[in-house]
Amino acid sequence: MTDMTDSTITKLTAAELAARIASGELTAVEVTEAHLARIEAVDEKVHAFLHVDREGALAQARAVDEKRERGEALGPLAGVPLALKDIFTTRDMPTTVGSRILEGWLPPYDATLVGRLRAADVVILGKTNMDEFAMGSSTENSAYGPTGNPWDLTRIPGGSGGGSSAALASYEAPLAIGTDTGGSIRQPAAVTGTVGVKPTYGAVSRYGMVAFSSSLDQGGPCARTVLDAALLHEVIAGHDPMDSTSIDAPVPPVVEAARNGSVTGMRVGVVKQFRGEGYQAGVLQRFDESVELLKELGAEVVELDCPSFDLALSAYYLIAPSECSSNLARFDGLRYGLRTGDDGTRSAEEVTSLTREAGFGDEVKRRIMLGTYALSSGYYDAYYGSAQKVRTLITRDFERAFEQVDVIVSPTTPTTAFPIGERADDPMAMYLADLCTIPTNLAGNAAMSLPCGLAPEDGLPVGLQIIAPAMKDDRLYTVGAAVEAAFTARWGHPLLEEAPAL
Repeated sequence: MTDMTDSTITKLTAAELAARIASGELTAVEVTEAHLARIEAVDEKVHAFLHVDREGALAQARAVDEKRERGEALGPLAGVPLALKDIFTTRDMPTTVGSRILEGWLPPYDATLVGRLRAADVVILGKTNMDEFAMGSSTENSAYGPTGNPWDLTRIPGGSGGGSSAALASYEAPLAIGTDTGGSIRQPAAVTGTVGVKPTYGAVSRYGMVAFSSSLDQGGPCARTVLDAALLHEVIAGHDPMDSTSIDAPVPPVVEAARNGSVTGMRVGVVKQFRGEGYQAGVLQRFDESVELLKELGAEVVELDCPSFDLALSAYYLIAPSECSSNLARFDGLRYGLRTGDDGTRSAEEVTSLTREAGFGDEVKRRIMLGTYALSSGYYDAYYGSAQKVRTLITRDFERAFEQVDVIVSPTTPTTAFPIGERADDPMAMYLADLCTIPTNLAGNAAMSLPCGLAPEDGLPVGLQIIAPAMKDDRLYTVGAAVEAAFTARWGHPLLEEAPAL
């Protein structure tokens, strides 16, 4: 037991919390109660959570404390609270995917990732807000209202996983889970001053993760430090026979890499296509400073030309909507979820149409229509087929690049967090937020975003993206830990002691 205040407890890292719980300095119940109190105090303003499972979280925490009292060994994250993106099925909490079409739906099973969290004794606080079906770059497309950025509540926290990133930045949780289809872990991390990792495609099971674009979707860890992200990564990664795309290979040594970060002798690539028109001056300034820092730390910087990256955004917005139009066909109002218009006088087709009209939001409808058109007879080869060819070119550009360098760095997003509503009526402007992140999803590589300071013109966080080859996820943590340590030594941690807007 301790006399630490709730505020002091919620400022600790996940690694620190786990160590204190294991030693008995803190109980898991105390840690969970502190974070639940924080959620109660600030989430009305932030709106990071869609569902808070107070009783369930406390029950999980009590089980951890009982294990410690019995002298049982505790895992590296036992008793540490976590915020879970509401795209993973949970048998004891609703899974809505930010949509009215699944409002109140209670799944009959846990996602594999959720099962691994429970087995590791991680305490799940609840489910976080997100763009509907993970379609968006701002968390404004949630059917349950937008989430605010804790740095400035009038600005977006990123998307689609803005709830998870906001929960971290507001100290409502020390760990979170996100998913990344075109940047939805990394982009929220960048604009909230947190750490987000998109593992290699297939490294973390997608079983029980509601599908948006199956060849692109990837779950991953979100945290406030590189080490915390590595500890969570190790818990959730690994082969799953329930997922046909799961990689049957050992998890890279990510925790060891995070504890021993160094870039001495590494070759770091800078892609010339990741700058230019549309990039905020302060974002490029902080990125250029990060590149100079890498040189000072002993890295060799190599300029790269990846011409196909200029086509990535166009290819993505044909492939992702095409796959979404197929995946979302299962939401028909007949099997589960919302059902509208079933008064006994209408056909199944009419009920399905009315249900989708009422249940899907504008962005989801927009992508379904675009994808259905791209897959239609006479247009498949011209649109979807051509986009897949571009995807191959992007993969080849990455392969050539990684023959010359160990990792690639870039800004995570072209701008800092923009005001809520600013791009709501301009889908193209919204899509440009993922300009730097999309190529990695198309190729299936691993990537991380971590804070690299604040933009001088608005005082908002800027993210540095690190990209590594497939199944070399440990390189992200090696470079990320070195950069994080150097930044912290010079300027302190980019996330302030108290989220500025709170």
